[in-house]
Amino acid sequence: MRYVYAGDRQIAVNILKYLLDEGLPPLALLLEDEKKASHNRELQALVKTLQIPVFVGDEFKDYKAVEYFKRVQPHYFLGIHFPKIIPKYILEIPLIGFLNLHPAYLPYNRGWHTPSWALLEKTPFGATLHFMEAELDCGDIVHQKRLVPTPDDTAHSLYQKVLQLEEEVFREALPSLRSLNPPRKPQEGSGTLHRKSDLQKVAQIDLNANVRAGDLIDKLRALTTNRWEEGAWFEVDGKRYYVQIVIRSA
Repeated sequence: MRYVYAGDRQIAVNILKYLLDEGLPPLALLLEDEKKASHNRELQALVKTLQIPVFVGDEFKDYKAVEYFKRVQPHYFLGIHFPKIIPKYILEIPLIGFLNLHPAYLPYNRGWHTPSWALLEKTPFGATLHFMEAELDCGDIVHQKRLVPTPDDTAHSLYQKVLQLEEEVFREALPSLRSLNPPRKPQEGSGTLHRKSDLQKVAQIDLNANVRAGDLIDKLRALTTNRWEEGAWFEVDGKRYYVQIVIRSA
């Protein structure tokens, strides 16, 4: 199994370490831009003895990088929370495909803020390993698992849970990847899709509106992340106030 690894965040570190422990070193490493990345140093440290090329930011799109990828003929590109848009000419390079690990139960919650929209819209939630296509998060599914939110989950706690589930999904799928014959299940139905900016369209709380208590609680759960600026808010005398929620079971 020959592969190029693209990733960021702690989950990308964990999965790359797992692959190395399995005796599967990458052919190249693709990293996020230095100013935006959270775990470039940790990922580079894992491959420092391998003498493989490392491409930072958009370097993987350049002619020399593309020629290298074509020469080494990877079976896969593995994208683990890699935030870059992948051009079609890159998607077409791997012999089997460009795989992406996504924190959602596709076809539901394509795109951004997947735990938030799962709570807001009460859609199925989970983790999916899938083939990438030009259309966002629409490729065939290799493996996926469901995760049912509990009444005390917020978007933040649900995200922590799905990160663990993503690793589980990847580990379970690895034998099929190594066989070079992974399953391909087409996504069924239209599902849902949200852009990064969509969350702010539903974030305001109208203090004069009559709403069900359950609906308000669900909204606050969905907008409680690790960032205040993603939270629900209301205004008094022209000043904005953000709201987060903590729920504890008895």
